[in-house]
Amino acid sequence: MNSRSPRTHATASVERAASGVCARTGLDLEMPSRTWLIPVAAAVGIALLISGINPHERSTWLMEVAPVLAVFPLLIVTGRRFPLTSLLYLLIAAHAAILILGGAYTYARVPLGAWVQEWLDLSRNPYDKLGHLAQGLVPALAARELFVRREVVRGRSWIGVLAVAVALSVSLLYELVEWAAALMLGQGADAFLGMQGDPWDTQSDMGMALLGALCAVVLLAGIHDRQLARMSRPVSHGEAG
Repeated sequence: MNSRSPRTHATASVERAASGVCARTGLDLEMPSRTWLIPVAAAVGIALLISGINPHERSTWLMEVAPVLAVFPLLIVTGRRFPLTSLLYLLIAAHAAILILGGAYTYARVPLGAWVQEWLDLSRNPYDKLGHLAQGLVPALAARELFVRREVVRGRSWIGVLAVAVALSVSLLYELVEWAAALMLGQGADAFLGMQGDPWDTQSDMGMALLGALCAVVLLAGIHDRQLARMSRPVSHGEAG
């Protein structure tokens, strides 16, 4: 009889899948020098530049890629004093790619989402839901990493709960930004909102963010913990400040 819990089995499956992807692509997330970060960051920067040449709507592009424009310089500035785990860096880059593609086309017109819409016979382009999934996953993992390394919270169960709460707070803040954009821009904010006539868009957005946050603290916890253990030592308040 298999005594492994469903959570342990799911986590092990995710870890095996991640190891398989790394083996096929030659990407070593545990490489001490992490030289792969340079080409990944360069790819994100090039994608950002290309997406800004002729986006579908310039104002929408700027609003969608604003998090990338804010976060990437911050990561560069803090990279030496407070380097993040490889897993978190990689997921931040993936989230940036999602935002950049959505900004270039607007979420309702992204070809990948249109293909999924046709394949599953959906009533709307679902690409924005991928963005909200990442919007929950990445902040939750970032919060989890900060809580562990700065020793802000005692007890791993509470770390997970609070990381999910942080991710949902980020999702709520984004929905408030969308609401403010709708009030200020009226119909000009339609492409940024990406509702596509869905009256439950806000609720499903936050639902996807919750799902992403749960994936971060449950399915990715094992990989994340091993990478955190390889960090030399917790960063003190003085060093991080």
